[in-house]
Amino acid sequence: MTSDPLVLSLVDDGLGNSAYLVDLGDGRALAVDPSRDLRALRRAAGQRGLTVAYAADTHLHADFVTGALDLADDGGARVLAAAEGNREYPHTPLGDEDEVDVGGLVLKALATPGHTHEHLSYELRDGSRTIGVFTGGSLLVGSAARTDLVSPERTEELARAQYRSLQRLARLEDAAAVWPTHGAGSFCSAPSGRGRTSTIGQERATNTLLRAASEEDFVQQLLGSLGSYPPYFDRLGEVNRRGPTVIGRPAGLPGLGADHVARLLDTGAEVVDVRRIADFSVGHVPGAVSIPLRLSFATWLGWLVDPNRPLVVVRADDQDPAEVVWQARKIGYERLAGELAGGMDAWTRAGRPVATVPLVAPGELAGATVLDVRQDDEYASGHVPGARHIELGDLPSHADGLPVGPTVVMCGHGERAMGAASLLTRQGRGDVAVLAAGPEDWARDTGQRLHVGS
Repeated sequence: MTSDPLVLSLVDDGLGNSAYLVDLGDGRALAVDPSRDLRALRRAAGQRGLTVAYAADTHLHADFVTGALDLADDGGARVLAAAEGNREYPHTPLGDEDEVDVGGLVLKALATPGHTHEHLSYELRDGSRTIGVFTGGSLLVGSAARTDLVSPERTEELARAQYRSLQRLARLEDAAAVWPTHGAGSFCSAPSGRGRTSTIGQERATNTLLRAASEEDFVQQLLGSLGSYPPYFDRLGEVNRRGPTVIGRPAGLPGLGADHVARLLDTGAEVVDVRRIADFSVGHVPGAVSIPLRLSFATWLGWLVDPNRPLVVVRADDQDPAEVVWQARKIGYERLAGELAGGMDAWTRAGRPVATVPLVAPGELAGATVLDVRQDDEYASGHVPGARHIELGDLPSHADGLPVGPTVVMCGHGERAMGAASLLTRQGRGDVAVLAAGPEDWARDTGQRLHVGS
């Protein structure tokens, strides 16, 4: 080719991942690590008049459902994936150094196990020159992906494999672009990375994991940086191996009357309230879990809600039901029963009971247990002195250890705190409030210092 192809990075800020769309120059495109939420990819392809001819997955994704099957069903894309993944759907199985001609360019598979056992990176070549490499969950910007998602017993083995994979990638030419899937905000990154794309030369010079003095040093650094991750990660790899259901363009949420919703609740359904915390505070369906609709909605849905129970959504009029559906579908939540038609106003008019959770200001914490539900590193960076700490994802199994009496839950802004409060109240706690602010707000308003450390 006379010039390098256009490589578009399509970032999912909520999950912290990037998919890539490569314009092959002949009206066709290559998609790398597309998620089931194909809206941005289809929009980008449509704007450029491109047909997606190839869909390549670097590994069996744990954090989202692959969109490769939808691209194959919708436009006949050829699915490329590792032979060692033993996928149970039509695809082109690739091994180490296998090559695929993609319209004058060559996509070369590089076995780079570590993040998963069957992980492939894809080197994009123009003749003898490497344009760049799609590194998936191997080499990340300033980081590398975690190795504890396949099984606890294989974590160290895969960490050592990750070391060798990164060293292999580092031997590519300095100018080669690095296009990773996981990035800032992804729970697959260990430690959490900040950037999205890079070059081999930049990573060789700045990536502390790539510059580890030895394999032992690398393993120690990597395993020492592993934090918690959503439990849905433990099942999506197998979903992607077997092949998810093709959903095309899913419909919205069917409307359900208040009486219908009440009957569903009696038979085990779950209510997910996606409204803002101020709305949830003044009135919600008893037992509903609060997960405000924002960039990280899918992560917290996958962390807090059982995927096997029918889900009923409560939303505000100005919230897009399609956004709820797409975010749920991309992490494998299929049992979407519908939404409460008319919202909380309809529920109240039907004479159904309403629960509340008060919001409090930074100066109103005296006499209450303060529960901080942020992640470990956030808590250690600065918290209210004397605050208890339980990560939100761990709260369902650790709530029994909280002292009785008034409790104020806090996080960075209030969204996770309201989720925690909703879990506590449905366990029978009636003395729970939420701080509608973060630790910095508390320090500024009270004139006191945050405690740093665990």
